[in-house]
Amino acid sequence: MTDAKPSFRGLRVASFESRRNEEIARMIERTGGEAFASASMREVPLADHRAAVEFANRLITGQIDVFILLTGVGTKHFVDAVERHVGRQRLLDAMADTTTVVRGPKPTAVLKELGLTPTIRVPEPNTWRELLTTLDTDLPVANLTIGLQEYGTSNPSLIAGLEARGATVDRLQVYTWDFPEDTAPLEANIRRWAAGELDVAMFTSANQVRNVLKMAEDLGLIDEVRAATRQMMIASIGPTCSDAMRELELPIDYEASPPKMGILVQRVADAAEGVLERKRRVAQISTITVPTASDAKPYDQSAFMKACRREPTDFTPVWLMRQAGRYMPEYREVRAKMGFLELCRNPQLCSEVMCTAVEYLGVDAAIIFSDLLPILEPMGLDLEFAPGDGPVIHNPVRDAADIDRVVDLESADALHYVIETVRQTRADLPDTIPLIGFAGAPFTLASYAIEGGASRSYLHTKTLMYRDRGAWDALMGRLARSVAVYLNAQIAAGAQVVQLFDSWVGCLGPGDYNTFVAPHVKQLIESLTPGVPVIHFGTGNPELLESQVAAGGHVVGVDWRIDLDTAWKRIGYDRAVQGNLEPLVLLADRDTIRHRVKTVLDQAERRPGHIFNLGHGILQQTPPENARALVEMVHELSGG
Repeated sequence: MTDAKPSFRGLRVASFESRRNEEIARMIERTGGEAFASASMREVPLADHRAAVEFANRLITGQIDVFILLTGVGTKHFVDAVERHVGRQRLLDAMADTTTVVRGPKPTAVLKELGLTPTIRVPEPNTWRELLTTLDTDLPVANLTIGLQEYGTSNPSLIAGLEARGATVDRLQVYTWDFPEDTAPLEANIRRWAAGELDVAMFTSANQVRNVLKMAEDLGLIDEVRAATRQMMIASIGPTCSDAMRELELPIDYEASPPKMGILVQRVADAAEGVLERKRRVAQISTITVPTASDAKPYDQSAFMKACRREPTDFTPVWLMRQAGRYMPEYREVRAKMGFLELCRNPQLCSEVMCTAVEYLGVDAAIIFSDLLPILEPMGLDLEFAPGDGPVIHNPVRDAADIDRVVDLESADALHYVIETVRQTRADLPDTIPLIGFAGAPFTLASYAIEGGASRSYLHTKTLMYRDRGAWDALMGRLARSVAVYLNAQIAAGAQVVQLFDSWVGCLGPGDYNTFVAPHVKQLIESLTPGVPVIHFGTGNPELLESQVAAGGHVVGVDWRIDLDTAWKRIGYDRAVQGNLEPLVLLADRDTIRHRVKTVLDQAERRPGHIFNLGHGILQQTPPENARALVEMVHELSGG
């Protein structure tokens, strides 16, 4: 018995391929789809060939050490444009004598037609990242002059990567891109898209994406096109195309691997119905509103929410990181029956564990029971919580080529169990208790993904960060966008506040934080639902506090490595603060705990905007009765 062949089952499928427009339309129709194929671009040779001729003369006179050919059409245009000026055979002889690097099969085919063989071929998926990795392995380019035959536009990341490796880049551009001469089919497809009359859109090059969105802008339909993507499947032929989609904030629901047109059509047909069902279900909860006075809930006027807004409270609100955890016998009883990830995927039990902790401790806020790392699984990382070893990533990201298998989280449907945990916990909590959602911050998630687990030196993380800024920013950007999607989904499901945990960021100094981390955190926080308080918590280095404030957040979490009054002065009194009792104090006697609680409260000076917490999570060895006593002490000592 054989599996059924993939089929679109009558779905309406748009393609924007240009040179093979009719071919892809036939593929779609043979696979059961209704094809709407419209060319979106054409290559236009530059009218002025002087720059290309000058480049050819430098090549012939030996001033170019390495010639990188990115496209077949560009290679052909170059030879056609300059051969009558410098002589065809002289040019071909020079190319044969020069080290040539080809990005993919198309420039390889053109060289073959010219009777030439490339020196180095870049492996699939043939992106600029594989190109740089190949050079690192096979051809160090320090102090070499690289002739770079470009696409219709430049690739700043590739140029920066070459220059960072010590090369001098001599750029060659012989063509540009424009709309097709007849734009009527393209315009008609964009109008269908904007009207919600398409189910799938497939892109086979980066510039198709740019041209389609540019045409949508010209037609005044860009907002409608972007809105319609929430209930469509958007597919990319490969990493370069996907990068353009991310740059232009177009969602990616599928990326072909290997990047072939036939594979794209077949795999999209196979996945389309499932993707559309999930996206349309998620779209039903995508509209998020902040409560107004008319629909406010009791928790909106709780001491915790008032403190987030820096409003006066009758007492200092308190909650504890890891307040539902291994220190509680009820939690250990549940964990004896199942693995950690299994528990995280059971919303009913997650709610039960947290609500039990809230009731026992008497805290003023609950946080969903989950973990920082499950978000990495749908992004392409193989995560395991190994007994005795903690979280392990079996396919860590170690170089630029690995970045392409880390995919954006375009919707939270792959983490539906966490979103359901938010809904269930919100439903089970008293309506006076606010609920906090959370996620790992980009640097902490990146460190787990790169190191493959816990680390003391962050060797692999910092190596990638320092050596390849383009790859680092690509990874951090994907994490920042994905965390924003994840947290917004938690807010939509019922979280009143969200906390961003940057548990590992203390290994950085302020300069590196500002350069490599802050821009991505700022982008993330600015993407979150307006009006919902964000707690920004980093640990390990108090010197980062001012930089964290600049990156964003309404409440700044403070660990125990700095006195609270000093920290708040650095943070600024226009922000609320959370913290910051040393977690190990809870292993001391009650008098010591009481004294240390009073010290933190005294440092806060009853200034509006203080949320009492530990400087990190409750430790496993903590007596539960000490944690409950802590909460009672905070309420008693701050209430007078």
